[in-house]
Amino acid sequence: MYKGKSILALIPARGGSKGLPGKNIKPLLGKPLIAYTIEQALASKYPDKVIVSTDSEEIAEISKKYGAEVPFMRPKELAEDDSPTSEVIIHLFNWFEKQGIYYDIIVLLEPTSPLRKEEDIDNAIKLFIDNMDRADSLVGVGKIHSDTEHPYGAKIIEDGFVRPFLKNVNFNQRQQLPEMYSIFGGIYISKVNTFKKTKTFYHDKTIPYFLERWQNYEVDDIYDFLAIEAIIKFKKGGAV
Repeated sequence: MYKGKSILALIPARGGSKGLPGKNIKPLLGKPLIAYTIEQALASKYPDKVIVSTDSEEIAEISKKYGAEVPFMRPKELAEDDSPTSEVIIHLFNWFEKQGIYYDIIVLLEPTSPLRKEEDIDNAIKLFIDNMDRADSLVGVGKIHSDTEHPYGAKIIEDGFVRPFLKNVNFNQRQQLPEMYSIFGGIYISKVNTFKKTKTFYHDKTIPYFLERWQNYEVDDIYDFLAIEAIIKFKKGGAV
């Protein structure tokens, strides 16, 4: 709790994954991937509860082992490939509210984004609550550095030829292009009432929480996993 606001942290982790089967509990330098996010959430001073929502008994047991609460098993219809995370969050709200328990703030922490600094969750929660008079949500963002990822440098294949996606833009004049950012799953925060209405963390009253370049990775496939593994090894070596 921070400044009198009740805070619920949710870690969503379904059992199925096509890009990297079993990714949420795949061993990463000696412990399951999801364990990193659970430990980070539990180390935060502000969440009143840390909940894992899953349809997998194995994930549930591992989550409990590392200290998270798993008060229910997620319904199968909310654990399909196309099941929106928003409905998983609404299901969580409904489960608690049936018991007469209400929260002011929801914090979503994707287990596939383990590269959070020790202070990130607390700093993001403080930033959001201190700005609740003007903001309804917060998302973690990372600056787009790579030329190949910048929208102004994106290309399409048209009639068999490489063409610019955005016409009439000279990407060679990089210094004149706007800085651009991508949203990463490291942390999302919202007022509960706003999320119920919008079912999204991203809208007109969303403020950013800036992540460093090395944090901008999410596990979608084995290459992401290997990159994150290398980054953690590098950071543990004491390098900055």
